[in-house]
Amino acid sequence: MPRALPFTRVYEGSNMITAEIKQALSQYFANLQQPVRLVLQTGEHAKRAELVNFLSAIGAISDNVAFEERDTGGILRSPVSFLLEVDGEDTGIVFSGIPGGHEFNSLVLAILHASGHEMKLDESVQKLVGKVSKPMRFETFISLSCHNCPDVVQALNQFALLNPNISAEMIDGGLFPELIAERDIQGVPSVYLNGELFGTGKVDAAQLLDKLIELEPRITAATLADQPALPLQDVTVVGGGPAGVAAAIYSARKGLKVTLIADRMGGQVKDTMGIENLISVPKTTGPELVGAMQSHLDDYDITIKENLRVTRVETGNVKTLTLSSGEAITTRTLILATGARWKELGVPGEKENIGNGVAYCPHCDGPFFKGRDVAVIGGGNSGVEAALDLAGIVRSVTVYEFQSDLQADRILVDQLEARDNISVRTNAATREILADGGKVHAIDYEDRSTGEVHRDQQAGVFIQIGLIPNSQVVVDLLETRPWGEIVINEKCETSEPGIFACGDVTTVPYKQIVVAMGEGSKAALAAFEYLLTHQVDAEPLAEAAA
Repeated sequence: MPRALPFTRVYEGSNMITAEIKQALSQYFANLQQPVRLVLQTGEHAKRAELVNFLSAIGAISDNVAFEERDTGGILRSPVSFLLEVDGEDTGIVFSGIPGGHEFNSLVLAILHASGHEMKLDESVQKLVGKVSKPMRFETFISLSCHNCPDVVQALNQFALLNPNISAEMIDGGLFPELIAERDIQGVPSVYLNGELFGTGKVDAAQLLDKLIELEPRITAATLADQPALPLQDVTVVGGGPAGVAAAIYSARKGLKVTLIADRMGGQVKDTMGIENLISVPKTTGPELVGAMQSHLDDYDITIKENLRVTRVETGNVKTLTLSSGEAITTRTLILATGARWKELGVPGEKENIGNGVAYCPHCDGPFFKGRDVAVIGGGNSGVEAALDLAGIVRSVTVYEFQSDLQADRILVDQLEARDNISVRTNAATREILADGGKVHAIDYEDRSTGEVHRDQQAGVFIQIGLIPNSQVVVDLLETRPWGEIVINEKCETSEPGIFACGDVTTVPYKQIVVAMGEGSKAALAAFEYLLTHQVDAEPLAEAAA
């Protein structure tokens, strides 16, 4: 089974399961190891007929998938909720809503995994999850336009299949407005554990795992007791974005033992909807590009440890990495491709209101502000792209740019100027984000040309002011710039022998996908050259060199 399925955004209505999709599903479902039943709660709902058509169409594709309507005795919350059963047993996976859009993959993967198909979760992650002993009922509120939400839904569905103490429910916020209002949700994904908020905004599987370990620390030691250690690696790559993937592939092509560690495959690229400057690929999206990178990785003998973070690096002739699972990996060389994360404003009202009006992903959270006024902080490419994306959903967008002019490319500025519901404030320094009753309602900004402070009424604030390098784990080991970029030379070498760095985490001046791929390839070649010319451990590299 492939790591990613080719169904992103293919299902958008009850009549959208095309002949092509049916053919692909029939191939996947033909080899299900156990029959799966989709059980829909009885009752009345405005969207129920559409959901019945949807589930009936899926059930008709294969004898190994059945659809049934019945009263589940209170297990399911509404007539648009359905669960997955295998051999009459509840798997703990529930979908409340119609899993179309980006969530179609989540349903297909849930069926495959529930039937017994191999999960792509790292073995150590599976063991950690399997040792959870406390009952954990997860609810994940999603938007069908959110491209980050499926990662969370799919991870928790797999957690539920790995451990009967865990259950996972996807809830389409658009079909449950009363519940959204009751819990005051303004951002997705919003994850609840046993009725309490567990995480909101840009949550990923690695963070979920971190919190599980925090809630039940014993699972780490219990897992390590029966987890075999990896042999000494030639190259270990940290980061699953374009730079990290390129570094891993180039290293593997040299015949080296390679491990790639990534808390989130794709990194920032996965959040990018429109990519039109990747040479030879006229137009693609972040999720599509990430799927292609994962498929390319699968062509090589690379150990992939996904949903895990590096918590400590020990230098020396042989480097030792400690992971969030507690595992230790030894490696001759290390390539850091950890990328960057969204930069925060650092003003009052920002952190306190994340998920309650403050957001960093317009694609994910934009639908929550339909027909309302919102602000975008930042007038670079990402800020203007966010404004253009939001303009089709909200009533109005105001872009606040610190400089005297927008910093975005001219082609984007031209599109912005053509929109009637986008306005721009330049020389604007954001001072505070104001909230009332847990909801953002205004923004204070200073006009830098006059020094005057103004207040604009805004229901949401989308922050797009650039990136911060993810160099925290090595900032005390390597030479870095004051803002955290790892200093490298023309061969991607760092201040520590045998440690290389590439991509957005470094001092390379241009933060572009194609540049990151080139830098990752260069780092791998430099690491190979280092292994050939330095005595690292006793084992020769003659076989790899040949």
